[in-house]
Amino acid sequence: LGGLEKAMALLAQLEQNTLQPEVVTYNALISVCEKCGKLQRALEFLADMEQKVVDPDTVTYSALISACAESNKVEKALELFAEMKFKAIRPNMITYGALICACEKGMKTE
Repeated sequence: LGGLEKAMALLAQLEQNTLQPEVVTYNALISVCEKCGKLQRALEFLADMEQKVVDPDTVTYSALISACAESNKVEKALELFAEMKFKAIRPNMITYGALICACEKGMKTE
């Protein structure tokens, strides 16, 4: 099994034990998606968080923006950054670094 499949199996185990994933769990899952180039799955985890009323944090959005950079999705990265600020989640240096990286990669594909 690959990294994402292993992470998904662990999530299933967690839920089978009637434990609910928390923000740290989702952040780790999103980070795995980022490293595997699975942006869509990372975005699905964000939607799952919202459905289960788990508040995303700076780490969540930073990982998502970084996943956008890896997938050359500059507009989505900028959209997530705007959403983050709208929700009053403060970006940090990692967030800005990921956003700059997304913009830089976007310039290469234009």
